[in-house]
Amino acid sequence: MDLHLTGKTALITGSTKGIGKAIATELAREGADVIINGRQASVVEHVVQELTTDFPTTHPRGIAADIAQSADQQKLFTQVPQVDILINNMGIFEPMAYQEITDDVWRKFFDVNVLAGNALAKFYLPKMLAQDFGRIIFIASEEAIMPSGEMPQYSMTKSMNLSLAKSLSKLTVATHVTVNTIMPGSTLTEGVQAMLTTMYADSGLPRDQWEADFMKNHRSRSQIQRLIRPAEIGRFTAFVASPDASSFSGEALRLNGGLVPTIM
Repeated sequence: MDLHLTGKTALITGSTKGIGKAIATELAREGADVIINGRQASVVEHVVQELTTDFPTTHPRGIAADIAQSADQQKLFTQVPQVDILINNMGIFEPMAYQEITDDVWRKFFDVNVLAGNALAKFYLPKMLAQDFGRIIFIASEEAIMPSGEMPQYSMTKSMNLSLAKSLSKLTVATHVTVNTIMPGSTLTEGVQAMLTTMYADSGLPRDQWEADFMKNHRSRSQIQRLIRPAEIGRFTAFVASPDASSFSGEALRLNGGLVPTIM
């Protein structure tokens, strides 16, 4: 499918692995020139080389920066002054009991999962409006609208992503700039695989049954009863980022395997 992304510049934060890397891969597959971001320069460069090999007609590049830090944000803005597509994917999660969450932890999750993406949106949105084209997509989670209670500090920030994206979309009325949120369900990223290992390593359950057991006992509402694969998120995000998806604006788009039981 040609999504008319050839030559578009796309910055994907937190894109050295997991959902972020999958999004970058699918955007590159569609001809976009992707900018890979992560904190470790060697890892960023490795992903850039992978994409250069796999998609030789595109021009991937990387920037090593911790975008939760203001100094690194300025470094990013200097090196990447303008983009057509901003995917605010970078985020952290960790299952935690409510009583164990300190104020410092609440602040860290707010800084990383909300303020970092907001800083990038604030910088790039005016430039998108000036050229009358742009896409800003926040990668949230089904936890934004159906908190499991397993990590309230994370759920709070993902609900904020929805509100922020909706507010920013109001600034794009009658333009070809859109701001949306995508809410993946439980996805088999490296982080989730590590979580499964922690949960089941000493359980005696065969490794090939961990996923099914997790879905049955911890995500029983899921209609597909499997973890979503990052590539599925990547393909959907590439479409939302494309000119072909201009009718999506201010939307909170679900991609959760039927986990959230409500119609709206």
